[in-house]
Amino acid sequence: MKVLGVIPARGGSKGVKNKNIKLLGDKPLIAYSIEAAKASKLARTIVSTDSEEIAQVARELGGDVPFLRPSDLATDRAKAIPVIQHALAYFAEQGEVYDAVMMLQPTTPFRRVEDIDGSIDELAKSGADSVISVVDVEGHHPARMKYLGEDGRLIDPDFCEEYENQPRQELEAMYIRNGAIYLRRNEVLNAGSFKGDHCQAWHMPNELSVNIDTELDFAYARWVQENYLT
Repeated sequence: MKVLGVIPARGGSKGVKNKNIKLLGDKPLIAYSIEAAKASKLARTIVSTDSEEIAQVARELGGDVPFLRPSDLATDRAKAIPVIQHALAYFAEQGEVYDAVMMLQPTTPFRRVEDIDGSIDELAKSGADSVISVVDVEGHHPARMKYLGEDGRLIDPDFCEEYENQPRQELEAMYIRNGAIYLRRNEVLNAGSFKGDHCQAWHMPNELSVNIDTELDFAYARWVQENYLT
């Protein structure tokens, strides 16, 4: 299976200035995704960015930056699917066609090579439309969530726990996307969906599922790196 990796890294991040090239440990955030992708079985991995600065840093790290993304695909409201479709269309025009595409967000830096390769193997083996990485919700189980009424009253949803403070061990395990891997066959993406009708889960542990959007996330990522990943 020939899979294209795409690392989307637009400039102008609002929550953290220059987030994608900000140092995490001793290297820029985007370096983690570039390094893992280059060591994996992905046929080719590119960085899709609108920023000359990010492009230069990516190239210095050994990243492949074949184009600068159009500005209309780099706004705060730009969706991920058009960004990936743009990359696929770019290569299709050059006769470079892929069976599937994997989006590797640089803001989830701790994915491993085995997560990338295992997801590709899972897609091929299962015949699924897609594979998406997930993490156990652990201490934030949806069964404990509440709606908030207009008067400030807490309202139980239909899926709430059977009784107040029900032990976590009695609740059915649930998972949330961790942002590390979105892998899908091209025909599914062309239909405008990351997921498709048949999506397989790729489970990752909590310590590898850090997703960075804020300065607090950066601080937590540094703590995880120092205490769990060294």
